[in-house]
Amino acid sequence: MGIEIERKFLVTDDRWRQQIERSIEMRQGCLAQDERRAIRVRIFGNQAHINIKASDDGIHRHEFEYAIPLADARDLFEHVVEGPVVEKIRHEIHVGEHLWEVDEFLGANAPLVVAEVELAHADEAFERPPWLGAEVSEDKRYYNSSLALRPYSRW
Repeated sequence: MGIEIERKFLVTDDRWRQQIERSIEMRQGCLAQDERRAIRVRIFGNQAHINIKASDDGIHRHEFEYAIPLADARDLFEHVVEGPVVEKIRHEIHVGEHLWEVDEFLGANAPLVVAEVELAHADEAFERPPWLGAEVSEDKRYYNSSLALRPYSRW
């Protein structure tokens, strides 16, 4: 079982853009979800995955991700995905010893930008970049599955 320990923060300004190492456009659609679980399909570049997440506290999550054929993912988007699709650009940035994923949301979730860092344990120390804002790890509104159902622009 994969346990992901992730902390999520709002981003306060554009200074992070100067540090981008890699960017990739992503689309993800929900196949099934409830209050604590989400099963979704993701396409990024020429790759596709099925992603399963379950969480009780927003920081510790059970996560499983499996590669699937791109054609299958496209079929899932066309025939199975329920509700709106979340589109974003994921930017990778190293700060200190950690990799930050900065998600710049598009469409109905623009102009939302959040930064996530994966940790070995919930209280692991990490360098806070100057563009990091309030922590929203436990705020379910910022989960991608929630953003699909209630986009940021409608808050």
